[in-house]
Amino acid sequence: MSLFRKNEDKDGSKENKVPAIKTSKQKFLEFWKNLLFAAVAAFIIKTFLIETSRVPTGSMEKTIWVGDFLFVNKFVYGSSSPRNIPFTNITLPYFQMPAIREPERGDIVVFEFPGDKDVLAPAEISNYVKRCIGIPGDTIMIIDKVVFVNGKEARRSSQIQYMNNYVTPSGVANPNIFPKGSNFNEDNFGPLSVPKKGEVINLSLANIEQWRTIIDREFGKRVVTVDGNQIMIEGKPVTFYILKQDYYFMMGDNRDDSLDSRFWGFVSRDKVIGEALMIYWSWDPSIPFSDFFNLLSTVRINRIAKLVH
Repeated sequence: MSLFRKNEDKDGSKENKVPAIKTSKQKFLEFWKNLLFAAVAAFIIKTFLIETSRVPTGSMEKTIWVGDFLFVNKFVYGSSSPRNIPFTNITLPYFQMPAIREPERGDIVVFEFPGDKDVLAPAEISNYVKRCIGIPGDTIMIIDKVVFVNGKEARRSSQIQYMNNYVTPSGVANPNIFPKGSNFNEDNFGPLSVPKKGEVINLSLANIEQWRTIIDREFGKRVVTVDGNQIMIEGKPVTFYILKQDYYFMMGDNRDDSLDSRFWGFVSRDKVIGEALMIYWSWDPSIPFSDFFNLLSTVRINRIAKLVH
């Protein structure tokens, strides 16, 4: 049956084709077809191009505020298929596209939290946003709160802030600081080398606690043990280990109120999701969503569409 009907002009000299009126069934099917197309397009964009992320803590203030919502550029570091079932901690096998470039010093990076320094994996899958301070092969050192990379003072963001005027002296160890057993603290830290793929690590009883969790995570299970004076990986005696991944050192711009690589260690390359791009929405998260109209009144208009850097 044709979708058009023929109609003669008044003089009968020619025909016009007039669209037939769609039936309710045709409209219904077209609606669901368009909806499906929009859903597939949104899925592709979210999976391979732009991710969204909410900022739950103040570790990046004043660069990024609590209550900011970010667009995250995923394809710059290599988009990946979904890594877990949404709203669950169930991981999925995934593949990753080639990167346009690797994370660089100064980038604001969104990544999966790797877990505390001594745990194999975090209890919950969550995304963090921090500034990349060190890339593979760099040596990080913090002297009286000032960060040095490869012996040179690191560039400071104009938005960086310090909430505590007190400096913890060098040599006063903080047991919560990475790596385990070091005499570092959050204000005087290092020197510490950022691992890189292919690097040969000579293992000893003196440094095994620094490398134990990293090696276990690369295997995806607990494989490192110590039997007397002998270090074992999967039950086999070893004296060295070759790293399988690149790693990064991340810190928050709110230096005195940031749980970052100083506390939980390096971020492996496979945990990197993308680069923070732009704030698309911002409001005061201290007001509950149930009080929607008051919450709406706190929208920070001046932050919407602001690029982050």
